[in-house]
Amino acid sequence: MAEFEYGPAEFMIAQFDTDRPSDGVFQAIGDLVATGTIRVLDLLLVERHPDGSVDVIEMAENDDEIDIGDLHLEAPGIAGDEDVEQAAELIEAGSTGAIFVFEHIWAKDLASRFFESGGTVLYSERIPAPVVNAVASEAYEELETTES
Repeated sequence: MAEFEYGPAEFMIAQFDTDRPSDGVFQAIGDLVATGTIRVLDLLLVERHPDGSVDVIEMAENDDEIDIGDLHLEAPGIAGDEDVEQAAELIEAGSTGAIFVFEHIWAKDLASRFFESGGTVLYSERIPAPVVNAVASEAYEELETTES
């Protein structure tokens, strides 16, 4: 079997209206790591000031300025300068963004099996939770109306 060191990874940018994500965000990430669901590859914060200037805080070089608990970054720097520049353009002035790159541990074996069989993933899309919940709620309401 083709054995990959890493499984599929996801690059996520989240925006916060505060200057830092809450401790609960780092706790939720830690919980996912503890259960073996994900492995954190890289994590950094991008502060976009009201004047449009940008500061980047590399969590790997954080020196305890921000408490991220016991999180260990497996591949710090995987989010490159170009990624940071693109993320900074998305973040509203006066907000902070988190760039979070994580590996889907659950999918590592599946990815190896695809590769081993000559398979290629042609398309994959992550649907944000608010969209899934809104669509599911509408579908459920429509089903109830139809059954009545």
